[in-house]
Amino acid sequence: MSRRLILLLALACGVAVGNVYFPQTITPLLAAGLHVDPDSAALVVTATQFGYAAGIFLLVPLGDRLPHRPLLVALLGLTGSGLLAASLAPSLPPLVGASALVGATTVVAPIVGPMAAGLVADDRRGVVSGTLLSGSIGGMLLSRTAAGTIGEWLGWRGPYLVAAAVVLLIAVVMARVLPTTRPPSRHGYPVLLAESLRLLRTESDLRRSCLYQATVFAGFSAVWTAVALLLTGPAYGLGAPAVGVLALVNAATMLCTPVAGRQVDRRGPDAVNLICVLVVIVSAVVLAIGGLGGTLGMAALVLGTLLLDVGMQSGMVANQVRIYALRPEVRSRLNTAYMTCAYLGGGVGSWLGARTHTHLGWSGVCAFLALLAVVALAHQLTSARAGTAAALRLDRDAAGRPAVSAAAGARAARRTRPR
Repeated sequence: MSRRLILLLALACGVAVGNVYFPQTITPLLAAGLHVDPDSAALVVTATQFGYAAGIFLLVPLGDRLPHRPLLVALLGLTGSGLLAASLAPSLPPLVGASALVGATTVVAPIVGPMAAGLVADDRRGVVSGTLLSGSIGGMLLSRTAAGTIGEWLGWRGPYLVAAAVVLLIAVVMARVLPTTRPPSRHGYPVLLAESLRLLRTESDLRRSCLYQATVFAGFSAVWTAVALLLTGPAYGLGAPAVGVLALVNAATMLCTPVAGRQVDRRGPDAVNLICVLVVIVSAVVLAIGGLGGTLGMAALVLGTLLLDVGMQSGMVANQVRIYALRPEVRSRLNTAYMTCAYLGGGVGSWLGARTHTHLGWSGVCAFLALLAVVALAHQLTSARAGTAAALRLDRDAAGRPAVSAAAGARAARRTRPR
């Protein structure tokens, strides 16, 4: 793969992933435009993320069965159509339905990741995964910034129209430049779906990666859903563009994921995961200060969300490298199980984040983030101890086998020695 193609794939990932995240910024605009309360408007974010999880489970396995170019172009075309339908929605229920469709079809990134992993050497896989993830992060952050600005200018329908135009343009470009690939599997579609569940049951490292990402991503989604309510509420009294500006500040995370990828290549995913979970716990403490408002509170929000983004995204690089190394012939199905669990966690986190903010305030959201990170940390430490114990047992067995063999050889020599 050329560097130009990698960058193009990173751009496509960013455009697709941005469709999942930009509704977080315009939730207050949706509530005002459709005359619903903010909790109800947050259902648009939840529907998009649950739709994304469903699309990952139902559509990403096709990356192991169909050529990538027609599959990706078709998905982008459907996403553009869903965005157009969302922009024309007359009320909240049709918008929620269109958002679920957009989420289900904008699953370009989890298909591109395994495709790219199969086209590069093993020692470049971490760097390429980090580059693609940087594109996804860029789409996540810039889409929220653009949505806040466009929404303030054109209303909540404007971001959907602009997103539809960009997605359809990317579809045309991808149709022309994507390489021809040969699908690695000839299994039928039901077998592919069942395989993802079977892999989740049989691969312990896959389950670990799913747990780490689902917990951290649930906290991440809770924070970014609630921060829009915090900034537009009485503590700050700002508009939707302020949420986009806060997201733009976190664009520094685009520079961190390639570094995380290199660290994974050098030190392994477990070491990087441990650091990332600790960073998320620190971010929860810093974010809690953001509820105070004023200059100090805003500085805490900037630093806390930056730490949260770095911890979540760098951990995702480590998790993906771990699962891609398990079984190369089923990477799409491994990624299906992993990303489905991650975005189910994200959808639940968005839903709980809005309700936690309503009933417990911003401090409750920060406590929820800290609790989830502690769960991930506890599992990480438990797994490390179990792995160390298993390694010690293997070392003892390896040390014992030569001794037994030597003793058996001595007995055999005595038996065969001339009398």
